[in-house]
Amino acid sequence: MSNENFRRELNHTFDEMSGSPSPALRDRVRSSIAQAPEARGPFWIATIAACVIAVVIVGVLFVGNPLRRPTSNAGVGAPTASPSASPSESPSESPSAMPDSNLPPFQCGTNIGPITQNGPVTAYVGDVRTGSHQGYDRVTITFSNGAPREYELKKTNSATFTQSPSGRAVVLPGSAGLLVIIRGADQHTSYSGPTDFKTGYKELLEARQVEDFEGVVQWGFGLSTSACHRAFLLTNPDRLVIDIEVTS
Repeated sequence: MSNENFRRELNHTFDEMSGSPSPALRDRVRSSIAQAPEARGPFWIATIAACVIAVVIVGVLFVGNPLRRPTSNAGVGAPTASPSASPSESPSESPSAMPDSNLPPFQCGTNIGPITQNGPVTAYVGDVRTGSHQGYDRVTITFSNGAPREYELKKTNSATFTQSPSGRAVVLPGSAGLLVIIRGADQHTSYSGPTDFKTGYKELLEARQVEDFEGVVQWGFGLSTSACHRAFLLTNPDRLVIDIEVTS
């Protein structure tokens, strides 16, 4: 059997099994094809309109930003300059003790003390400063754990002192001197500052430590003249203040 005869036989068998096609079916297929563009038209228009509306809504939400927290620029950006630190007090200057009207009077030609009080077994020197003020030059000796139990000031006819425990003579500038003796004190444990101040002030020319041994601290002052002086204790912080009067 040839190929052509086989195809005709196969088509004939299929027609017998499925029956003849209905003319109405062909008409419905043609009608559906003819009306398909018109049916699809409104559907695509609706789809495009929905897409446009969705885009508009998304744009409004993005611009209005209703779901995001407002962004604050506070604290953002270039760091602000920190306030400039106030200049620190020079080690050679002592803080003002109190108004001059409340200070004890100057004493001339006499010694002061010994003055005793309650205090620690050993008062540790934490700071020593000098300063020149209107009417007086000042030395301030500050203690880190409380004021000492005893202090004394002695006038000397010269600016020559004896360094202890070596016994060596220490000569300071000036024609007179003042020796400050602090008992129950220690200047080497908590203090690492200068032990010799060449001030060049009007009256106080030099202040030098001449002893720090076995609980006794001594300072020698070289003075221009045999000037009057005063000494007193202050608190917050605990400190011994010695003023040398400047008269001209």
